[in-house]
Amino acid sequence: MLNEFKKFALKGNVIDLAVGVIIGGAFGKIVTSLVNDIIMPLIGFLLGGVNISEASIPFNGEEIMYGAFLQTVLDFLIISFSIFLFIRFFQRFKKKEEEKPTAEPTPTKEEQLLAEIRDLLKEQKRMS
Repeated sequence: MLNEFKKFALKGNVIDLAVGVIIGGAFGKIVTSLVNDIIMPLIGFLLGGVNISEASIPFNGEEIMYGAFLQTVLDFLIISFSIFLFIRFFQRFKKKEEEKPTAEPTPTKEEQLLAEIRDLLKEQKRMS
């Protein structure tokens, strides 16, 4: 069981996934900072100096923090759009790589000789 786990854990895909999760976490922090520190203050300024992240509605003695929810939704939209653009770019790049024409390999001397023999046999068959 331990050997199977080693094989699984040391495969390239698992390591790539781990790197992706770490980078994704860091990217999420960057986007959260972008939303919290740049976008939301600009939106608040445009709405007359309102701090949207602290916007709330009192309800039955509690506060419904709809501003924090809007901020989280904006985080999600920016992250999902960024991932969409990245995947789209990656797919285009991959498609261009697939479209590259592959040069046919030059036949070896043996292959050339076999082709000549084949052609001679075909010619003899037609003549008889």
